[in-house]
Amino acid sequence: MQILVILGRLAMSLWVGGAALFTFVLTPIIFKAYNRDVAGQIVGHLFPAYFRWGLVCGATVLLSLITVRGRNFVPAVALVVVMLALTSFQAFSIEPRAALLKRQIPSFETTPKDHPLRREFSRLHGISAVCNLLVIGGGVVLIVLL
Repeated sequence: MQILVILGRLAMSLWVGGAALFTFVLTPIIFKAYNRDVAGQIVGHLFPAYFRWGLVCGATVLLSLITVRGRNFVPAVALVVVMLALTSFQAFSIEPRAALLKRQIPSFETTPKDHPLRREFSRLHGISAVCNLLVIGGGVVLIVLL
């Protein structure tokens, strides 16, 4: 039973730590080192794996919680379910739509910000960013709960 607790906590730490690292360290470094179009391509290639990572870690956390049923079981499970729902929404809805838009925009450097495709991409990016921050915040709360 103890191994499941450790595995769940490790998965949660990897999920939240990976999301924080990707969001607050890796992505800004990439956008600082490369022009917007190249940086967008690099990050765009990373997103599918990033979301799969979150889904695998989240499923591991959920299975651990359900199996162990430790303290704060109900709020912890509810929080992980919400975090998984947000990550799934990003992975299966937002990211594919944003990737399609990105392919239709010749250049983010030369296409005006008020262009309809750019505006729609910005909207999806904003939704994804909020989801990402909610997942990170939820993870921090969950780490404290557990």
